[in-house]
Amino acid sequence: MSDETRDPFPDRLRAARDSRGVSQTELSKRTGITPSSLSHFESGARKPSFDNLRRLATALEVTTDYLVGRVDTPNLVGAGVDELFRDAHNLSGRDLELTKDFIAMLASRNKK
Repeated sequence: MSDETRDPFPDRLRAARDSRGVSQTELSKRTGITPSSLSHFESGARKPSFDNLRRLATALEVTTDYLVGRVDTPNLVGAGVDELFRDAHNLSGRDLELTKDFIAMLASRNKK
């Protein structure tokens, strides 16, 4: 299997766990997933269910997209992004534009 078709999940899971300084035993306690299952996930012998994927992402504070290889950064923008945009679908187009402008203004203000 070439690197382009290799499943990135096992490496991403291990990297996220290592970068957080979390052992498989600790991750097991945080997620309710058995240590043997975590070992199988990291070796690539098994793939997690969707529920387990969400538990892992939450416990490791990364996105599911990162774990499955859809994006290359563990956090797309930073902590709190989900809460910030949770209700964005309820905004009008004009309100979304105002929100984007406001966020851009805050970001530029904080760079100074």
